[in-house]
Amino acid sequence: MGIDVHNHFYPAAYLKALRTGKFKAELSDGSGPDPILSYAGDYNILVPGHREIDVRIANMEKAGMDSHILSLTTPGVHIEEPAAGAELARAVNEDFSTLCRDHPGQFFAFAALPLQDPEAAVDELRHAVTHLGLGGATLFTNVGGRNLDHPSFAPIFAAAEELRATLFIHPTSPHDHGPLADYRLVPLLGFLFDTTTAISRLIFAGVLERHPNLRLIASHLGGTLPYVAERLDRGYRVYPEIWDLIPSPPSSYLAQVYYDTVAFDPKALQFVRGAMGAEQMLLGSDYPHQIGDMKLALAALRQMEITTKERHLVMEGNARRLLETTGASDS
Repeated sequence: MGIDVHNHFYPAAYLKALRTGKFKAELSDGSGPDPILSYAGDYNILVPGHREIDVRIANMEKAGMDSHILSLTTPGVHIEEPAAGAELARAVNEDFSTLCRDHPGQFFAFAALPLQDPEAAVDELRHAVTHLGLGGATLFTNVGGRNLDHPSFAPIFAAAEELRATLFIHPTSPHDHGPLADYRLVPLLGFLFDTTTAISRLIFAGVLERHPNLRLIASHLGGTLPYVAERLDRGYRVYPEIWDLIPSPPSSYLAQVYYDTVAFDPKALQFVRGAMGAEQMLLGSDYPHQIGDMKLALAALRQMEITTKERHLVMEGNARRLLETTGASDS
């Protein structure tokens, strides 16, 4: 049993569109059987699990995973020109909706949004939730040089709270990743740091204070947030320039955030359970990336010393509650 909230899929309509060559993201044939998705500064090798739903279903059955909440990963549609980004987002979300309808209870999805145009992103979020039945949307940790606490993104957070839609915060390369350019440190460390920075900025900018019912998932176990929460609170106590921005310590807002379990070390998961509570944790695998693994994700949860009730919450209960309240559940 389990609902995996952190995994990625490139739907057919998206890949077909990239083949036209009209977009900044480029799809080409690799030296092996898998195509290569290239974009400024990086590339992804699209293994069958990224793009073939039957392969994904077979791998889910082998791992013992019941359901996936699908999301589009890097490069996202926000790297494109605004009109092109909106076009790709709609294609992705229509395909996601079809997959959810064709496989009820097995697949849910977070919408892709044209974040380079926040007004268009709000329109797409409303369409995805109210017309397509998707459970929320993916936000990348920085967009075109702007952090998520930039005022231009405020309407997205307001709309998500109104719709009771979940926002899945997924990292991308930090603005300045020079020291991380070697040894694959961008995905190994940079992604974690960018998630930590993005959520921290949302807290200190007052976004979570203004939107107390906003639902955020911080990917990769929140980056380093659970481990630096005490330091954030200590800074809040001693830096008076922060006091006018938020009326409560930062850790009180971290309690509003959900944390996926993409850190396959039971000790790390146990720490977050103690710091944030099992009620704020969601199963995640990062499948089918090289660094992701459904079997490891499930094994790590099974090794945690938690109650049966808590294990059920992390495995599926918390995710099901989020999905049901947006109308995205099959129940």
